[in-house]
Amino acid sequence: MVTIVEQTTVGTAKGENSAMSEEVGMQEMVTLKIIAETLNTSNDLNLMLDTVVGKLLELTGLTAGWMFLINERGDYTCVSDYNLPPALLREDKEPMRTGTCWCVNRFKDGQLNHAVNIINCKRLEDAVEFQWGDTHDITHHATVPLRSGEKMLGLLNVAAPAKEHFSDSELALLQGVAYQIGSAVERMRLYRTEQRRADLYAKLGEFSTALGLAVNECTNSEAFCLKVVQLLGQHYDWPFAIIIQQKSGMFVVQAAHADDKVRALSSTPLSSEVTSHINHIINSHRVTSLSGTEIAEIFTLCKPDQTANSIASGIAAPLPYHTPGETGILVIGIGTSGPAQADREVLEALAEHIAASWESLKLAENRRELARMEERNRLARDLHDSVNQILFSLSLTAKGAESMLSDSEQLHPAAEAMKDIRALSQEALKEMRALIMQLRPAGLEAGLLHALQEYGTSQGLQVVMNRTGMRSLPRNIEEALWRIGQEALNNVRKHADVPSAEVTLKLSDHEVVFTVTDQGKGGANRPKASSGSSLGLSIMKERAQSLGGSLEIVSYSRKGTTITAVIPLPFESV
Repeated sequence: MVTIVEQTTVGTAKGENSAMSEEVGMQEMVTLKIIAETLNTSNDLNLMLDTVVGKLLELTGLTAGWMFLINERGDYTCVSDYNLPPALLREDKEPMRTGTCWCVNRFKDGQLNHAVNIINCKRLEDAVEFQWGDTHDITHHATVPLRSGEKMLGLLNVAAPAKEHFSDSELALLQGVAYQIGSAVERMRLYRTEQRRADLYAKLGEFSTALGLAVNECTNSEAFCLKVVQLLGQHYDWPFAIIIQQKSGMFVVQAAHADDKVRALSSTPLSSEVTSHINHIINSHRVTSLSGTEIAEIFTLCKPDQTANSIASGIAAPLPYHTPGETGILVIGIGTSGPAQADREVLEALAEHIAASWESLKLAENRRELARMEERNRLARDLHDSVNQILFSLSLTAKGAESMLSDSEQLHPAAEAMKDIRALSQEALKEMRALIMQLRPAGLEAGLLHALQEYGTSQGLQVVMNRTGMRSLPRNIEEALWRIGQEALNNVRKHADVPSAEVTLKLSDHEVVFTVTDQGKGGANRPKASSGSSLGLSIMKERAQSLGGSLEIVSYSRKGTTITAVIPLPFESV
């Protein structure tokens, strides 16, 4: 009988345990089902996480929970919390935003792969030690890694007052819930990525349309760069957009948009370290991330209102210019979430659009320059065919009249006047030919020095040419030096009272130095550009300054005059 009773008692206990296990299993299935349904109620990540944490605590009888998302760099963000104790809510939840703890450190080290009990929570220990406030008697919590497949996403922590241990079944349930949350988070991330990609590409179309219109409005490259960054600021939510270009062999910030303001060129060159990285980006022909130090240096040159510390990261894309010697990059700032693949793709497309528009601008400038040359040539032809012929006829007529008046036995009073008229007409004819030569520089296609030598010969001067260095000159610089050289040789003919001059052209990687020297009267007999007495010398200075250069005039009495123009050159492989 005893044995039977014992067997009956044991059988009854087994039945009760089995029933309890079935009840627990059913409860877990119900919990997982409700969590799955909750995860599919919203496409808003933060709202979804707040809802699911609250529902999980309600179903498990726990009281507090919080969730960290951790990126590849190990930076964590508390994206959701529910019923945190007052000690962790102080100063806008500062304990949840700063510092470190055991679970986050284990996650970063790759040692947290399944749900575990946390014996002591460092954040709660600090709250007690520094008397931050009431902890609701919470000292321990369970921590569960959030993952989607092999991708680790963050941590889920749950706790209750005086609860120091979680059973294996509780941890298993939390692990199952964490898998569901991780899959939902990854799904939401993919959804947001595709949504952002679609939004960025839609804005790319709007930007391209606006940029096409801007090309027709911009008259030079500086105005174009300012317009580009302004449009980037209008169409995209990036913290800043910067165009960096090479000037005289050094990289400088050409234009920037930050703090809703457009800023023009900075003359301060970037450091050698940043320059080296920029060259690497240009040579690699791909979008590249920038370090925090590089971002800080570039950003500081823009003189923004905010500090460089507020910019989490940045990426740069080379600008694929086809014009030789033109190099640069486009840099954008990225928020705390870091650069997404969509940002990289769109930045690369933007760089191509900007480079294409840049080429269109250059073609437009060339068309305008050709139009100006055609107009000058037309004016030169008209002057040659009209005024020049009239002056030549006047000179011949005056010479004939002078001869007739001189042949008489007694010198006619008008003979001297006719002689003056002939001299003046010949001088005017010479000036007119010089003007025609300035309007239509014949021989410039054979080189600047050759053209100036020919021009000097036409003015009765012997011009000695010197050249140092070999590289091609941009058309606008060559033409400016041609005009400066013409005016300088004209001044030698008119004022120096010497038959010769020396022209020197020195070419380097970064600049051209152009000098015209004579050994004439110099000093007070030569007009000074600074005094405003000579329009020609003032125009020479303006030509040099319009290209970012300078012009210096040095003149000493009876020791001659030297005119020196220094103009920076765009970078070009020599």
